[in-house]
Amino acid sequence: MRAADRNAAPRPVLCGGGRIGHNRAMNVYDRPRQILAAGLATLAGFADATGFLAAKSYFVSFMSGNTTRLAVDIVTDRHAATLPALLIAGFVVGVTGGALLADWAGTRRKSAVLGAAAGLLVLAAILQTGQRTGGFLACTVLSMGVINNSFRRNGEVAIGVTYMTGALVRFGQGLAAFLQGSARPGWLGNLALWAGLVCGAVAGTAAFLHSQALSAWIAAGWAICLAASAVLIEGRGHPSS
Repeated sequence: MRAADRNAAPRPVLCGGGRIGHNRAMNVYDRPRQILAAGLATLAGFADATGFLAAKSYFVSFMSGNTTRLAVDIVTDRHAATLPALLIAGFVVGVTGGALLADWAGTRRKSAVLGAAAGLLVLAAILQTGQRTGGFLACTVLSMGVINNSFRRNGEVAIGVTYMTGALVRFGQGLAAFLQGSARPGWLGNLALWAGLVCGAVAGTAAFLHSQALSAWIAAGWAICLAASAVLIEGRGHPSS
């Protein structure tokens, strides 16, 4: 093997239809950003659980599940297919709007994106307090689309905070490397993302069953805290994005 080949950077591998390389791992970020990512996953789990209960078993952040439900409903109950179709469309609109906002905000994209997501969740809480479930779901699904632009590199999602398939794949790959004695630092961070989503969903379910309006305000408050954290993190001027 030529020296140039030996010294070349490893190529990213393909997984789940996306590029997952070293720049897609949690360990490329400093500790505050890793904690922020875990906090966003917790928020996503919380919001998805409340949305799931409000929408009668449809999701506001897990679009793979909604896509399967859409396909099943098309065959079994076409009228029911309207809701998952609207949720998917709303999520895409949120992602698109969040991407445009992130590009406009530049180095302040985390605080801009999370500020917008927090605003949408505040509006969702107001609507839920007024028992306007449709508006609550619309604002919540938009916010979940927006926050997926929190961690981006080269215009692509670096860390998915509302879906965990990629994180579990990277954790499984890290576990395989660990068993072979060659694990890279930070591989357990992907498990932390998954655990954050689970804990958030448990808390969201408990809060929603206690009070639907209160659960919406908890999500909004948590989003505001995360947005404030992003402002502080970006204010440090760390080169990592």
